[in-house]
Amino acid sequence: MAALLVCCLLATAGLAGCAPGDTVSPTRSRAIAPGATLSPSVSTSPSPTPLPSASSDPGSVPPPWLGTRPLPTDAAGFGEVRPTPPRLRHRAFTLPDSVAELPGHGFTSRILSPAPASVIARSTWQPGCPVAASDLAWIRLAFWGFDHIRHTGELLVNAAAANDVVQVFTELYRARFPIEQMTITTRPELDAEPTGDGNDTESFVCRPVRGSTVLSQHAYGLAVDLDPFQNPYAKDVDGVRRVLPELASSYLDRGDLRPGMITPSGPVFAAFARIGWGWGGAWNSLRDYQHFSANGR
Repeated sequence: MAALLVCCLLATAGLAGCAPGDTVSPTRSRAIAPGATLSPSVSTSPSPTPLPSASSDPGSVPPPWLGTRPLPTDAAGFGEVRPTPPRLRHRAFTLPDSVAELPGHGFTSRILSPAPASVIARSTWQPGCPVAASDLAWIRLAFWGFDHIRHTGELLVNAAAANDVVQVFTELYRARFPIEQMTITTRPELDAEPTGDGNDTESFVCRPVRGSTVLSQHAYGLAVDLDPFQNPYAKDVDGVRRVLPELASSYLDRGDLRPGMITPSGPVFAAFARIGWGWGGAWNSLRDYQHFSANGR
């Protein structure tokens, strides 16, 4: 466990698990790559003063079995819903970043549009997806982790929505809203057996709506799922409660507020409302607390 913590800290500092990154400029100016579109909402204000780490809280340390225990699945491919493990009932850890840290000390972002071919190649995009690869943008941006440290994540989004999405995450950074991990979903991850404990903030995923053949707004890059474990999906199907992630049932109690939970009066709902996106947590036939989309579906 100590080794895991060291790995997380090294990755946060850009010393492990990261690809070569940008050169830090003393003025924190952003290098503009060919074809890049830059968000007008970028702020380089200093980071808020880090809060003390709750390292004594078991929920602040990832359990060693995270992501390694596949669940039995039903005929539709959904994992068996099980009670939330004690270690995840107050989940408040941050996993290592998947990309190199962006320079600076406050919020900043990079938008490359169209997304580089190497990024598309490791995503779920393939011929037949409803959006052209050339219409997707690669965003790297700073976010505030559950460990009270500045992190860098990546999203693949519809290029038409890239600036709006950056605006949202600018506001969430200023509000210190914590995010566990922000990466691009890969094809192997999409096809993997469910473990019920994932928590990746993401946008583009070329897939249908859960339990349907209709394409999701994620397949267009026009939806974002934010901290899914703290904000699960829930739907009753033939009298059986279906929950995604399958181990996140504890977080269906929306009155028991814990870090990372989205509420109608909180900063996440307000930030997405300002760009005109709808929230799945307000739906009637089901609740998708993690989900925001351009058309409200």
